[in-house]
Amino acid sequence: MAEFLEITKEWFFTLGADYGVNPVIFGTIYVGAIPFFTLSLVWVVKNYRYKKSLVLPSLCSVFFFISAYLYLIIVGENVPWWVYGIVTLLIIYGAYSTILKVKSKIQEEIKQ
Repeated sequence: MAEFLEITKEWFFTLGADYGVNPVIFGTIYVGAIPFFTLSLVWVVKNYRYKKSLVLPSLCSVFFFISAYLYLIIVGENVPWWVYGIVTLLIIYGAYSTILKVKSKIQEEIKQ
């Protein structure tokens, strides 16, 4: 068990060198986001069951999933290409959902 902890510690602290960030901050965000990610997934499922909008809980889930990598984008170097792709998709999805919601509200106002 001690060997496993040592290997984990070594891997954890090499992340800072690989990406040019403080590994404690990166690790705190990475591990700290796990409960929020889990809760946002529960929120998605709950909204799905009650036929409510999935937009906000889905965006929260994605945000918590990539939060440590957002820190890398802002502070670090050598960020993996797929992180930029996910962040771009998140922005596109958020913009598209907002546009649809605004159009829907406008249509409701016109009908009244």
